[in-house]
Amino acid sequence: MPEDSEELISGGHLVAKALRAEGVERIYTLCGGHIIDIYDGCVDEGIEVVDVRHEQVAAHAADGYARITGRPGCAVVTAGPGTTDAVTGVANAFRAESPMLLIGGQGAHSQHKMGSLQDLPHVEMMAPVSKFAATVPDTARVADMVSMAFRECYHGAPGPSFLEIPRDVLDAKVPVAKARVPEAGQYRASTRTAGDPAAVERLADLLVHADKPAILLGSQVWTTRATDDAVELVRTLNVPAYMNGAGRGTLPPGDPHHFQLSRRYAFSNADLIVIVGTPFDFRMGYGKRLSPDATVVQIDLDYRTVGKNRDVDLGIVGDAGLILKAVTEAASGRVDGGAVRRKAWLEELRAAERTAIEKRLPGLKSDASPIHPYRLVGEINDFLTEDSIYIGDGGDIVTFSGQVVQPKSPGHWMDPGPLGTLGVGVPFVLAAKQARPDKEVVALFGDGAFSLTGWDFETLVRYNLPFVGIVGNNSSMNQIRYGQKAKYGHERERVGNTLGDVHYDKFAQMLGGYGEEVRDPADIAPALRRARESGLPSLINVWVDPDAYAPGTMNQTMYK
Repeated sequence: MPEDSEELISGGHLVAKALRAEGVERIYTLCGGHIIDIYDGCVDEGIEVVDVRHEQVAAHAADGYARITGRPGCAVVTAGPGTTDAVTGVANAFRAESPMLLIGGQGAHSQHKMGSLQDLPHVEMMAPVSKFAATVPDTARVADMVSMAFRECYHGAPGPSFLEIPRDVLDAKVPVAKARVPEAGQYRASTRTAGDPAAVERLADLLVHADKPAILLGSQVWTTRATDDAVELVRTLNVPAYMNGAGRGTLPPGDPHHFQLSRRYAFSNADLIVIVGTPFDFRMGYGKRLSPDATVVQIDLDYRTVGKNRDVDLGIVGDAGLILKAVTEAASGRVDGGAVRRKAWLEELRAAERTAIEKRLPGLKSDASPIHPYRLVGEINDFLTEDSIYIGDGGDIVTFSGQVVQPKSPGHWMDPGPLGTLGVGVPFVLAAKQARPDKEVVALFGDGAFSLTGWDFETLVRYNLPFVGIVGNNSSMNQIRYGQKAKYGHERERVGNTLGDVHYDKFAQMLGGYGEEVRDPADIAPALRRARESGLPSLINVWVDPDAYAPGTMNQTMYK
């Protein structure tokens, strides 16, 4: 057959075929001339093209989509400022161990180093904040390299990959026979590893003989969908469990093994501490908050994380679900798993929980105006149902919520993760509501955080994605303000951190959503219900006390 009669396919269509093979249902994007052939391919492959107002939103939405679905998200942005705008979203996914692919445009190979429109060294910029970053050199390699990037997302702990595709590579057409198009399910192996069997047996023995064990269930418990295995372990062996990050919701509120406010007490007094899927980073005081007398075990997908910043007595690398299941099975064969003996320890921790709750009660029940942040987050917690996905986007106000809000189901908590990126809220709402339209989405924003990506509220209106949004509005970047006051005194506490009094309720109304203002704490619950019943994207603008600070804010070591 003559070559000119062969079936041809463009680079953009090869991208779309590779995305379809990976199971990608939609891409998040902001248009640019470098990337439009990908759109054309997505239309043919039945992949939805979701257009947003800022590339940071596209990247955060791809990250959020991965967290909700367990499948990698994808964002597509143009070259130069399109790609640099997305760097923050990729970096956030990198620290949060979230698998996503960012595809960036690039000037044509034929114009390399000539100063083409929006030409920048994207790969060099992305390499430090991704698991894989590369340029696609040839049209026939496009789909192959997309599949390669997805494979790299799952090497060790998950994370983001980046590909740039030069314009002439993307637009060119090659014979289909010359292009490798990977088949779905044929180019990635399972990454689930069960850990060293001897280490699993040792952990089972440690748990059986511990008098005061405690376990921290981190984000990898949700990443690996290990909820059932984690629950079985803590219930079978009668071990108190603390949850952080995406691990929140592993146990429902009210479960006898669900603990939240006594973690520091537990980690100071436990004889065995098991850390699952959480690094010894700033959230853990770099490991220094664990009792020096406790036996410490760390389980993680990434070998490099185990024992980093703090020595451990036992490290196990692998899938949290497989490891926890194996530990439970190994321990269950013992005559006495120690469950009865640990009853007093759980009662001791429950008493510490009650003390902590009582300390917060004045704020939780406060009728003051401006509204105490504890009262606001307490009302939000009461408002949530088993089907409510909760998203926190902010500094001090979200720190308050971390002590009070308890998701009622696994996978129903979303926060930025350890990079602490403000502005994830609206894109996470976009991703969560599109991935799970059957779920209610409730998002709490600080007023500063909402401002960063808030214009994409219009995207939520345009795509008809109702959610209940709450802005804790104190016209300040209050977490930073507290630190400035502590370090430099009252006279300089307001430098560079004070915002205008913005009526976000009117902003929502202007863009076609539901908006309402709240100044009286008694009006919070009715306003939340009206937002739910509106069937629209909503913002309840709640004026909170600017002089109330979360304990977590006041305890941050950077201010001391």
